[in-house]
Amino acid sequence: MTVTHDLGAGAPGAPVVAGPELLRSAFRRHAAGVAVITAAGPAARGGRPAGFTASSLTSVSADPPLVSFGIGTGSSSWPAVAEAAHIGVHLLGEEQSALAATFARSGADRFAPPTRWTTGPEGVPVLDGVLAWLVCRVVGRVPAGDHRIVVAEVVAGDAAAREGRPLLYHHGRFNALRD
Repeated sequence: MTVTHDLGAGAPGAPVVAGPELLRSAFRRHAAGVAVITAAGPAARGGRPAGFTASSLTSVSADPPLVSFGIGTGSSSWPAVAEAAHIGVHLLGEEQSALAATFARSGADRFAPPTRWTTGPEGVPVLDGVLAWLVCRVVGRVPAGDHRIVVAEVVAGDAAAREGRPLLYHHGRFNALRD
């Protein structure tokens, strides 16, 4: 016997064959916190630091303290991250959408003014004015399609660099929380 249910309005549509567009479309509906990942520049880049905007940051483990994020191997920041022993993780506040856009823009000099930063622990670029920052030792780079999942252990940071609400990424735009 076959059981059917009348799902009515709002019922799911016909399934779509899996592929890059299905994944992108589904994750446009998933709000994510916005972070900037930084790394000291390799000698091959003249020592220029690298960085990119990430919405794939995940807390992996509390003991030891581990985080992970994804980065495309075609990204201009990948060569620096591929060689880096340490990386910086910066959690952005709701008013920092311009900073997030700068680090998301291809070809931009992300560390030029108005970006404010200093050299932090382990030589990692640390951005000023973020909600929190961490310096992490890279412990693994796992191949995942056209990306790498980077796993890193927190070695230093400031979890309360300043007060504020987080910047979110949803439906292709930077957003703020609403009460």
